[in-house]
Amino acid sequence: MRAVALGGGHGLHATLTALRRLTPDVTAVVTVADDGGSSGRLRRELGLLPPGDLRQALAALAVAEKGESLWAEVFQHRFGGSGALTGHAVGNLVLAGLFEVLGDPVAALDEARRLLGVSGRVLPMSPEPLEIEAEVSGLDDDGTLRRIRGQVAVASTPGRVERITLRTPRRPGGVPAACDEAVQAVLDAEAVFLGPGSWFSSVIPHLMVPALHDALLRTEATKIVVLNLVPQPGETAGFSPERHLDVLFQHAPGLRVDAVIADRDSVPAPARLRDAAAGLGAKALLADVADPGREGVHDPDALASCVREALGLSGTEGRKG
Repeated sequence: MRAVALGGGHGLHATLTALRRLTPDVTAVVTVADDGGSSGRLRRELGLLPPGDLRQALAALAVAEKGESLWAEVFQHRFGGSGALTGHAVGNLVLAGLFEVLGDPVAALDEARRLLGVSGRVLPMSPEPLEIEAEVSGLDDDGTLRRIRGQVAVASTPGRVERITLRTPRRPGGVPAACDEAVQAVLDAEAVFLGPGSWFSSVIPHLMVPALHDALLRTEATKIVVLNLVPQPGETAGFSPERHLDVLFQHAPGLRVDAVIADRDSVPAPARLRDAAAGLGAKALLADVADPGREGVHDPDALASCVREALGLSGTEGRKG
């Protein structure tokens, strides 16, 4: 089964870990709008794609495929101390070096996956760094919308995010370009996954890249949305599960999906979620997919089992039944 997962950060990590239990043919399509931490520093100083979410996807696939390994651990290691390297992840620096030496982020990521021994593939959603711009309510007493820019600002806003767009800092006013390989991966996939993850800064941005948006509408793959276990502080604070789907539809009115996976205990009104899923053409699947030992984290085995049900798979190797 050819599976493609779109997202970023810890949410994408959860999907990749679950999918790798079903198939070795997994492609991650990763957001490139991060502007905080080590990624933000490298982006500003070198003008490169922010490597952090790309690194996390590579490490997730490496651990899921081979178990804990030295290279996966080294990739995730962050320098301590108080010097210029403080806070940088080793994998971020390796990717930055590969980006500069090879001059092609796709070639660089393919080389990194060979280094880690990963059979799956990691691709950026765009070959250029992008910037999130959000319309936010609740920041002013008069109820006006305010525009804020940057992934960190959007993820941490005390207001309510109403809508986002993507900007191209290198080409002011330009249309966000899609990674050609990512578009083709979506078109060739048998299953495509959106979420979980920070809704406005990791999931929805993929729908804001026109060529990738078009591919998501055109693909014949089974499309599955995986909802978060809890609202994200800041950008989706107070959102119900069905509100997440409403926002998805507002940003991509033509999008239709086949299944929506949610944790049973995270859905206070199952009937409303089923109605919202039906509005996207989907069936809602409620199951116990949360890790009982870690708050706010999906259990990869339980999520893989629910994905198998959503896809109508039988057996343990991801074959269609």
